[in-house]
Amino acid sequence: MRIQTTAVLVAALLAGPSVLARGKKEVLPPYVLTAKTVSVVIDPASGISPEDPLANQTARKDVEKALANWGRFEPMLTGQPADLIIVVRRGQKHLVNETMPDPRQNDRAGVINPSDDGVQLGGKHGQPVNTDPVGATQQGATPSMQTEIGPQEDSFAVYNGTLAHPLEAPPAWRYMAPGALRPHSVPAVDEFRKAVAAAEKAAQTKP
Repeated sequence: MRIQTTAVLVAALLAGPSVLARGKKEVLPPYVLTAKTVSVVIDPASGISPEDPLANQTARKDVEKALANWGRFEPMLTGQPADLIIVVRRGQKHLVNETMPDPRQNDRAGVINPSDDGVQLGGKHGQPVNTDPVGATQQGATPSMQTEIGPQEDSFAVYNGTLAHPLEAPPAWRYMAPGALRPHSVPAVDEFRKAVAAAEKAAQTKP
């Protein structure tokens, strides 16, 4: 059994809640405002909880639906070329939890298309994008239960999808709060919309 301290937790401990939680205005880089496509992935460092094994997959679907309803970005399948990569992770019930690592939780066949009911899957195309962090579990390895230390807050982070290894770079924008990925309303997407709107307004007022 091994102890896995996720990158999200380390960032939280170093930066403090004022940076990761709501309430702090951050300047979005230009590539966020010019982005056309987005891919939503589950944090590769997040294991599967036996108590709620579909928690992260449900959160990903809820975020995809909220983004499709927003209509600003064209949603792409996990691993397909996208201007932005959004990494989601549901908060844990406890600081320390027993989880099962599964590198396949982001594997899906097809592409995402907006629909009246949210999103649908269609045919897969293009070359995959590497969203695996350094040290990620390799496909084919035998998974075993692990003791995972992670935040109890939901996490939503936006990365530059045009990089060779997007998740190794700092996120352009991040939101961590209890219930940030709450089904249906998905407050994290609303906060991201506000951040984009504020950044566009600021860009328009610059001389």
